[in-house]
Amino acid sequence: MRTLVDRLFPERLGTSFRWLVGSSWVSNLGDGVAMAAGPLVLAALTQDARLVALGATVQWLPPLAFGLLAGAISDRLDRRRIVLVGNALRVLVLAVLSLAMLTGHVSIGIVLGALLLLGTSEVFVDNAASTLLPMLVSREDILVGNARLQAGFVTLNQLAGPPLGAALFTLGMVVPFASQAILVGLATVLVGRLQLPPHRTGREERGKLRHDIVEGFGWAMRHGAVRTLVATIFIFNLTFGAAWSVLVLYATRHLGLGEVGFGLVTTVQAAGGLLGILAYSWLTRHVSLTNIMRAGLVIETFTHLGLALTSSAWVAMPIFFVFGAHAFVWGTTSVTIRQRVVPTELQGRVNSVNLVGVFGGLVVGSVIGGALAEQWGVTAPFWYAFAGSAVFVVAIWRELRHLSAGEQVAPEEVEG
Repeated sequence: MRTLVDRLFPERLGTSFRWLVGSSWVSNLGDGVAMAAGPLVLAALTQDARLVALGATVQWLPPLAFGLLAGAISDRLDRRRIVLVGNALRVLVLAVLSLAMLTGHVSIGIVLGALLLLGTSEVFVDNAASTLLPMLVSREDILVGNARLQAGFVTLNQLAGPPLGAALFTLGMVVPFASQAILVGLATVLVGRLQLPPHRTGREERGKLRHDIVEGFGWAMRHGAVRTLVATIFIFNLTFGAAWSVLVLYATRHLGLGEVGFGLVTTVQAAGGLLGILAYSWLTRHVSLTNIMRAGLVIETFTHLGLALTSSAWVAMPIFFVFGAHAFVWGTTSVTIRQRVVPTELQGRVNSVNLVGVFGGLVVGSVIGGALAEQWGVTAPFWYAFAGSAVFVVAIWRELRHLSAGEQVAPEEVEG
């Protein structure tokens, strides 16, 4: 057992790294539970596809609205404290939502409002949390650290959490949200054990937040690799957001899977993510990071086509499996490239620029997806996603050459 622990969490990465991973994994389990429960609550309260898609929109809107501010604050203040305060607010919102459900006062408005508040607090938590790994490990160990964090995301947030959330939902709609509150509380205790080095540059940082935001945004737009990552994720989330905003309707109605089956869709994607975890070290030794990113965009494009064409769960599930492997590999590679090239004192602000790209695409895409599904049926967003992605992948292909700035891989990074 000791050997397994040392293999998963090498001693050279330190005790604080283990606390960080523990907090991340527990929080991811709670978020995975809510990932299935949130859409199921909305689907139970309304048959309007636009309102169901709106649930995704209100969760994706806060990063777009507050992402840049969250990044500037992460670079100014104690990052660990930001995570602690943000998680405490999440627990409070979940407690209020649970109380509304227990007393029979839940409504579409209350659920959407709670999702909006949770999304807002998560902006600050996630941005600050994403800057902690480079503060705790050496540059050579960033890939190893991200692989461990992403393994928890795949296995707990996507593999175990959604089916657990769907199963808990069948016991009562309040159960998954109360469970998430407990798990977020535990994650808060674990992150409180971290010992972080100072992250400020040493100069007085009493200037306006606006200056900090502009500085971070300008740096990101001038750096070829970061600029390309932001543009790519924004463009592809315009299509992905449209399709995935109505995924609960696609799974439960079009594929006929029901509530628990909807949770299994994410589980199958996570199983694919496990394959990505197992293959990732080999893959990064034999394929350049730039080509990994290019291949991922092609896979995502044909994922949308496959799902648009089929109404069979037996066909859709293998597609979700392959997509899950792609999502892990692409996401881990993207984060690693960004963390390698961005200075520590700019990590929060540059992460926030990327976050705005991520959720800017998702918000716009979810609005498009809801309208398409309501007008032409639940497969319409997937046809749109395929056509849009096909055009985008051709348009952005050459720009991906800028990602070579993050190619330098030390042997230690791919052996852990």
